[in-house]
Amino acid sequence: MRHRGIPALALAIAAALLIAACGSSSSSSSGGSGLSGSSGSSGSGGGKSTVNGAGSTLAAPIYQQWASTLSGQGVTLNYNGVGSGTGIADLQTATVDFAGSDPALKSSDKSKMKGPALQFPVAFGAITISYNLSGVKSGIKLDGPTISKIYLGQIKTWNDPAIKALDPGMSLPGTSITVVHRSDSSGTTAGFTKFLAATDPTWKSQVGSDKEVKWPTGTGAAKNSGVAAAVKQTDGAIGYVEQAYAIENNFTYAAVKNSSGQFVLPTIQNTSAAANGIPVPADLGISTINSPAQGAYPIVSQTFLIVYKDPCKAGASPSVASGLKKFLTYAFGPGQQTLGAGSNQLLYAPLPSSLADKNTTQLGTLTCNGSPIS
Repeated sequence: MRHRGIPALALAIAAALLIAACGSSSSSSSGGSGLSGSSGSSGSGGGKSTVNGAGSTLAAPIYQQWASTLSGQGVTLNYNGVGSGTGIADLQTATVDFAGSDPALKSSDKSKMKGPALQFPVAFGAITISYNLSGVKSGIKLDGPTISKIYLGQIKTWNDPAIKALDPGMSLPGTSITVVHRSDSSGTTAGFTKFLAATDPTWKSQVGSDKEVKWPTGTGAAKNSGVAAAVKQTDGAIGYVEQAYAIENNFTYAAVKNSSGQFVLPTIQNTSAAANGIPVPADLGISTINSPAQGAYPIVSQTFLIVYKDPCKAGASPSVASGLKKFLTYAFGPGQQTLGAGSNQLLYAPLPSSLADKNTTQLGTLTCNGSPIS
């Protein structure tokens, strides 16, 4: 279904997930009972299981949508969009069964896990540079160094000469720029700051890139939804917002200069192009930020599902392990058909078939107490 039509369903699903989370006895920040609580599954309930996850807000609409389909397959999928950093932390303490994370796992992330972890790319989402500027439509041209200067607090008005130089002939008001950024540990922040660090040496040396950074200026807001709300409510505001949230709020957004020198809008086609020709490491920890591919939108974030290679050794029941495998099998198979630009699809770019095949191969290594999961 088209993401513009998601709000009612998403709210209903989110309400159901909140009820399920509030009923848990876990103290996890994600609200799920997770591995240590056997995810509330019934070991002899006709193959039914409950799988709890937390993390990426970028991916939250995907998992909320998939939950409705998986419920008919005996899997109750609960997902709490609390940010990539919190999702990884919750998996490290085994209070959830899977984490959603936009950046790939770091060595420091892996070292805190209760056992070997597997990461699976799921989809690609554009990180838009959204703005609220009365009378100005989508398509203001911006490049990495200019966006960097805005977020460094060096460019303060929309008619600054640096912006006007990129947009000759466009009438830009002298409205003050209000910078909005994430206040939580965020994969969207990691992708956005990685792009700035790749395109502006000053940003790289002074701020750097990570799920959390020390912002030179601006107002913080939690989650993609919080940044979207702040931009929507503030004239002159600019914020980095995942594409699905930008479209939900009817935002205007910039055409951003890519590594080929093209100013590109964050369409599904241009988002998909970012996956072309990127290297795929053995652990599947890919990155599509500042892709060299022709026609690629330059701020495209991949999002991952992360699970324990042997969830049972981390405390999950065999029922939960079986539910995880059903979920992952759906995610890399039929679930990919729900992503795209069609009228019945979520506005994310699906995986190339070659990458989905690598996911399926890796999925075959998932075990429960050392034995294959049926």
